[in-house]
Amino acid sequence: MSWAEGAGDTVPVLIVGFLVAALIALAITPAVRDFVRRRGIVDRPDERRVHPRPLPRGGGVAVVVAFTLVGGAVALLGNAVPGVAATGKPIPPLELVGLFAGGLVAAAIGSLDDLLDLRARWQLLGQVVVAAIAIAFGIVVQKIDNPFAAGPLLFPTALSIGFTLLWIVGMINSINFIDGLDGLSSGIAMIAAITLGILSLTDAVGQPIVAILCFVLAGALLGFLRWNFHPAVVFQGTSGVMFLGFTLAVLSILGTAKVVVALLVLGVPIIDSFWVIVRRISRGRSPFSPDRGHIHHRLLDLGLSQRATVLLIYAICATLGIVSLVVSAAAGLYTFLGAAVAFGLVAFAAARQPRDALEPTSYENGAGGDR
Repeated sequence: MSWAEGAGDTVPVLIVGFLVAALIALAITPAVRDFVRRRGIVDRPDERRVHPRPLPRGGGVAVVVAFTLVGGAVALLGNAVPGVAATGKPIPPLELVGLFAGGLVAAAIGSLDDLLDLRARWQLLGQVVVAAIAIAFGIVVQKIDNPFAAGPLLFPTALSIGFTLLWIVGMINSINFIDGLDGLSSGIAMIAAITLGILSLTDAVGQPIVAILCFVLAGALLGFLRWNFHPAVVFQGTSGVMFLGFTLAVLSILGTAKVVVALLVLGVPIIDSFWVIVRRISRGRSPFSPDRGHIHHRLLDLGLSQRATVLLIYAICATLGIVSLVVSAAAGLYTFLGAAVAFGLVAFAAARQPRDALEPTSYENGAGGDR
């Protein structure tokens, strides 16, 4: 793995962006928490929740604000940012506008769900809308690394649009489904953002501005995690879930598509979502109906604490992230497929009884997650 020209000049900006975003999110999350709590936007305890008292949801707005302020400044400065002008792979300004416009719309739609508890069909419609916004601004997957040939796999226009739509909607739902324990989805998204950021500084990709935006997002998530990690005092809510899923999906597309890497580093939520949907549909249930069949529920059933479960999944995601940076596209794809098979076997073996997965869960406590 070699670094792109000018990558060294970008690192100080990357670090500053990370720290500033972290401090902003750290500082404003309590204010966001108090705001939504005063307006009754809270997650109330019931048979499916583990927290003993109502906790505010919608805290992901703090991540949105931090990323938009710092990342927006980076996007506006453009080539004036050290190291950005040195690369021959610039990001079209219209695509950067689509990143921020779509992210804000995603957060707004998610906020409506936090306030009104929208039905799953309306949430899905909102996801399609934000994906369409990205596509309208030219953010599409035109090609991906071909693991079975030397050159990339090129998509015709119709397939490119369809794949992009599926990728963005799928990413949002993967983050949504894994949002079941304190700090779980936020930490996974932070690891993914850091991995994509490092990859964007390599000679193979050479997109320093994308790298900076990825680290700004990671910093915002770190600041928010101070309040979201167990025991959480605020949940990110659908506003945060929608924004994170959309932003990660788009960052993995901008310029040179990094879909294979994103697929691997986000393997845990993606594979978990796949098996959960397969199981629900095979039993004649809606793929959006709640249950306790997720990987984090299986680990909790094995006796792990919330903290241990979250940290273990963090470790798995970080390991997959490292693998994604050092292996070829073919090896990455094979690793992902192997992980998918192993994941299914482990989840099956960890199940206490087949019908346990149909019982309401007492662990899915993150509003905006798989409800």
